[in-house]
Amino acid sequence: MLVKLLVANRGEICCRIIKTAQRMGIHTVAVYSDADANALHVQMADEAVHIGAAPSKDSYLRAETIIDVARKVGADMIHPGYGFLSENAHFARLCEDNQIIFVGPPVAAIDAMGSKSAAKRIMQAAGVPLVPGYHGDDQSAETLKAEADKMGYPVLLKAAAGGGGKGMRQVHHEDEFEQALAAAKREAMAGFGDEQMLVEKYLTQPRHVEIQVFCDVHGNGVYLFERDCSVQRRHQKVIEEAPAPGVSAELRAQMGEAALKAAKAIDYVGAGTVEFLLDTDGSFYFMEMNTRLQVEHPVTEMISGQDLVEWQLRVASGEELPLTQSQLRINGHAFEARIYAEDPDNEFLPATGTLSFLQPPDESDYVRVDTGVRQGDGVSVYYDPMIAKLIVWDEDRDKALRRLVKALSEYRIKGVTTNIDFLYNLVSTKAFKQAQLDTGFIDTHQKEIFLEDEADIAGLLPLAALYLVLRQQQAHQNVSLQHQDPYSPWQSLNAWRSNQQYQQSLDILIHDNVHSVRVKQQESGVQKRFVISGERFQVDATGEILGDSLIAIINGHRQRVTISGDEHSCSLYTQSSALHFSRQLPDLGLLDHDHHGGGLTAPMNGSVVKLAVEVGQSVSKGQELVIMEAMKMEHSLKAPADGKVVEFFFQEGELVDGGAELLAFEAEE
Repeated sequence: MLVKLLVANRGEICCRIIKTAQRMGIHTVAVYSDADANALHVQMADEAVHIGAAPSKDSYLRAETIIDVARKVGADMIHPGYGFLSENAHFARLCEDNQIIFVGPPVAAIDAMGSKSAAKRIMQAAGVPLVPGYHGDDQSAETLKAEADKMGYPVLLKAAAGGGGKGMRQVHHEDEFEQALAAAKREAMAGFGDEQMLVEKYLTQPRHVEIQVFCDVHGNGVYLFERDCSVQRRHQKVIEEAPAPGVSAELRAQMGEAALKAAKAIDYVGAGTVEFLLDTDGSFYFMEMNTRLQVEHPVTEMISGQDLVEWQLRVASGEELPLTQSQLRINGHAFEARIYAEDPDNEFLPATGTLSFLQPPDESDYVRVDTGVRQGDGVSVYYDPMIAKLIVWDEDRDKALRRLVKALSEYRIKGVTTNIDFLYNLVSTKAFKQAQLDTGFIDTHQKEIFLEDEADIAGLLPLAALYLVLRQQQAHQNVSLQHQDPYSPWQSLNAWRSNQQYQQSLDILIHDNVHSVRVKQQESGVQKRFVISGERFQVDATGEILGDSLIAIINGHRQRVTISGDEHSCSLYTQSSALHFSRQLPDLGLLDHDHHGGGLTAPMNGSVVKLAVEVGQSVSKGQELVIMEAMKMEHSLKAPADGKVVEFFFQEGELVDGGAELLAFEAEE
C-alpha cells in the first residue's frame, strides 16, 4: 500500500475520501481554490495546496497544475473523486506519464466510455442490450432531426461526452427540436468542451437502475448489486436506494452479469457504474458507464458492509479484490437523499448564501451524513449546490423509509433555501411508499409533492396559525420582562381591545399565496377560535411549543408535529407532508408595488451565457431573451409579451447578482 494520496476534488466527496485514507494510515493532500481557502476538506487534510481562482476552469480543472502539486508534495497517487477531472482521459494519462497512480480505470477504458456514442458501439459488439438511437458521426442538425423523426417522439438528446444531466434535453414534439438541440449543444460545450450529441428513443415509464461493478488488475470482477436512481429532477438524481425494489434475484443476476460483460469489454479496473433503463416488462437497456465512484455509492456501502473507497485504494495499489461474488451479501435497505441549496418552488434554481445555522440529524448505525460544509460556510455560485448527502439504513425498505422521513424532519438549515421540505413530501407520498417508481415520478406526483391541493393546505393552516400565535406570545413575554408594568394592555401583543373580545388577524404566506386567519380569544381564556375561509376551529389554549415539537389540540384532536423555524417562518412536518409558511407582515407603504421588473431580473447569482436577441429587435411573447448559467445549470429568461428589448444591462460572460435587472423591455401597446 502506498503512503501519500492527493485528492483532486473538493466538498463532501473530498472529505469522504480523506476519512477512509486517514483510517488506512495514508497521508492526505487537498487542493483548493480561492473560494475554498477555509473549506472543510482543506481543514481535514494533512496538507493543502492552493491551485487557483474560484471558477473551476481556473482551479479544479487545471490538470497540469494539479500534477505539478502532486509531484512537489511527493504524492504516490491521485484520487479524482467524481465530477471535475474524474473521467478525463488526459488527466489520467498525465498521472501515468508522471508515475503517479490514478485511482480509477486505465486511460483506454476512460476513452472508450468517454463518448456515449462510442460506448454504445462497444456495448453493441459485446452483446449488451441497447436503447434504440442514433450514435453516428454526422452531427448536422438536419441528420439529427431526421433520425429523431424516424424513431418517433419523444426523444432524448444527450451530450456524447456528458454526464450528470448536463447537455441533455427531452424533445416531445418536432417543432421543439431545433431550440432543444441548440441549448443541449451549448450546455455540452460549456460543461465538457464537446458538443457532439446522440439521439435516443425516450422510454415513457422507465426506471433508472444501475449496477456497481469492481474489477482488479488480476482479472477478477464482481458486481455489488444495484441501486434504483429513478427519482430525478432536471435529469439529476435526488433520491437513490439499494437494493432496487421489485428486482428479483434472477433479474439482479442478469443485470449484474451484463454489467460485468460491459466492464470486461473495455478491460476495466477499479470502481465503475453501469447504468441501465429498466422497462415495465423487465427488459433492460444499457444507458452509459460511469468510470468513477458515483455520488450515491454510500447506499451500496450500507447494504454490502463494504467501504468502496478502501476497495479503490487497494485495487489501485495492485491488490486483488477483497471479496469474490459468492462472498458478497445484501443486508437490509438503504436510501440516500441529496440535500441541495436550491428552490424547488422556482424550477429548482440553485441558491447561494451563508449557512447561518446548520444542524444535521444525529449520526448512528442507521443514519449517516456525508458533507463538505460547516455552519458559517457559504454556498458559492461557482460549484454544485449540494450541501450534504443524508443516508439511512434499516432491515427492510419500510423501516429504512421511516428512518429517512424522521431524519429529514430533523435536518436544520438556515441562511439558504433548501430542498428538505420537497424531499420530505416526496418520500411521504403513497406512490413512493409503494415503490411505484419511474424517471417521471416527480412530474406525475407534482400536486402531492409540492402541496398544490388547497384542501391539503387548509388542513394544515390551523397548526401554522397556532405556531405563529404561540411564538408571538413567547416574544411578548420576553418583551414584558423588560418593562416595569408587564400587565399593562399597552405592552400587550395579544390583540387586546377595550370592552371587546380579544381578536387579531394573521396573514400566512404559503407558496406566494396569502391565507388570512382571524383569531378570537374565548371569554373563558381556555380556548381560541380560528376562522379560516369561513370555517371555525376550536383551539385549546394548552397548546405549546416544546423544543422541536408543536403540541396542538384542535377541535378536540390532539397532535404532536415536528417544527423547524422562528417567529416569522417555519417548516411544519406531519406524518403525511411538510409545509413551509411564513407570517406576512403588514405593508406600511414602503413597498414599490409598481415596480415588477417585467420578470426580467436575474433569478439567481450566476453569469450571462448568451444574449439571444438584438437590441431593438421585435420579439414574441415567450421568446428567449437571455440565457444565464449558475452551478452548471442553464436558465432562460423569456419575453413577457410581444415587444422589443430597449437595452441590455450586462454583456455575455459577466457575473450577475440574483435580483439584478438584466434588460429594459418595451411591450407592444
